[in-house]
Amino acid sequence: MRVLVAEDETDLARTLGKALIEDGYAVDVARTGHEVLAKAGTVPYDTIVLDIMMPGVDGLSVLSTLRKNGDRVPVLVLTARDGLDDKVRGLDLGADDYMTKPFALAEALARVRALIRRASPEPMTELTVGAIVVDTGARTVRREGQLVELTAREYAILELLTRRKGTVVTRSAIYDHIYDEHEDTLSNVIDVFIASLRRKVGAEVIRTRRGHGYLVDD
Repeated sequence: MRVLVAEDETDLARTLGKALIEDGYAVDVARTGHEVLAKAGTVPYDTIVLDIMMPGVDGLSVLSTLRKNGDRVPVLVLTARDGLDDKVRGLDLGADDYMTKPFALAEALARVRALIRRASPEPMTELTVGAIVVDTGARTVRREGQLVELTAREYAILELLTRRKGTVVTRSAIYDHIYDEHEDTLSNVIDVFIASLRRKVGAEVIRTRRGHGYLVDD
């Protein structure tokens, strides 16, 4: 999962970004409204955490532009303001959720997970492929009832594939899903992750479409 944190307060952006990374997300950071619009126009983010008080173009103007452009990415709005009018305006412009600073990191992470689940074509918390059950709430994987230990990126790849069950997912789409803009990795890294996943969940679970990508299917 890839998240854009749009926050001009350096300490908060660093703290929130670190917490999201530890929770298994790839994280990009934007510090101005123009930067948010530029990045959102090129990267298919799973959600955007958007501060209202952004320099240049404020967060609500950014949100309005995203929605006018047809971008339905889930947006969690952050603000130091606690007035009802600001909350109403944000929601009317298309925000999916709203948090007032200061906030608990645990709550912010839970809200991000909830937004991503609701935006999924399959918003249930358990995704099943054969004997594999992916619990998106607990972020765990079980095979025939037994817990499978996965790394954060292995889990992210398997969740992506199971959410798109029956559909081929390209290597580039997987890469964009698990790495942020600052990562510089080997070209075969996705193949390495897939090989590891097959050892852990079963070689038959993830199929290869040569020249296209990977898919899972019952």
